[in-house]
Amino acid sequence: MPKAKGKNRRQKFGYSVNRKRLNRQSRKRAVPRIECSHIRHAWDRTKSVSQNLAEMGLAADPNKAIPIRKRQLPVMEMEVDGQDKGKRVVQKPYVLDELEYEASLPEKKSETLSRDLIDYVQYMVRSHGENYKDMARDEKNYYQDTPKQIKGKISVYKRFYPEEFQAFTASLQKVKMDQQ
Repeated sequence: MPKAKGKNRRQKFGYSVNRKRLNRQSRKRAVPRIECSHIRHAWDRTKSVSQNLAEMGLAADPNKAIPIRKRQLPVMEMEVDGQDKGKRVVQKPYVLDELEYEASLPEKKSETLSRDLIDYVQYMVRSHGENYKDMARDEKNYYQDTPKQIKGKISVYKRFYPEEFQAFTASLQKVKMDQQ
């Protein structure tokens, strides 16, 4: 199938295009994406960053929000006409409330152990109890862990899953009692 007419000639440089203006427009269009959904929904594109954050009750510059005071002689401050200067009214307090609520939620447990490691530790404890030297000589010790390494793996398992380890040792005690 033949090409469309006029497509076979090479592209020429556009001398009439203002590259500086093009770059500026593309930078303006490609503003950074705000990751926090609460802030993104309350954002007003017509206002500056500091104005937007001030409306939400957030600080654009932490040094100006809580300034580090230099040691000076105490000076008496007096109210002038009952007005406090520097106090800003928060127009969008719901953003601050949502952020505080989200920060107060408990953090999800992200650290987990592999199923193989859990099975390995349970087998070693089931077979040898607290005898780490016997664990090191066990035929299932494929990676030839030393007694200290095995002890470390067991302690990691205890730390990550304390309830599960307690239930496991309790079941081992129950099995021992049944055998006797």
